[in-house]
Amino acid sequence: MPKTTDALKIIDNMIGDDSQLQQMCQQATINAHVAQLIYDARIQSGLSQAELANKIGTSQSVISRLEDADYEGNSLSMLNRIAFALNREVKIDLVEFK
Repeated sequence: MPKTTDALKIIDNMIGDDSQLQQMCQQATINAHVAQLIYDARIQSGLSQAELANKIGTSQSVISRLEDADYEGNSLSMLNRIAFALNREVKIDLVEFK
């Protein structure tokens, strides 16, 4: 196997055919993606974490957790509250694995 500096290829090589590791990696990818979406939407709306928290009736620390890529407690209802406060909508799509 040729050497690479591509992080995704390195991870794929490390995971191999281990289905448990594949599932863990997929979940981590989803968590990171949701966290980034929340962060990007908040920044584009010009709000601080505290301001967004105030709009949806929660605390700044909750928003901070939601924007953390390691957080696994995202709920659809919370995402909808955030989307509404930022004048956006949540879209969900079920697609086949690559």
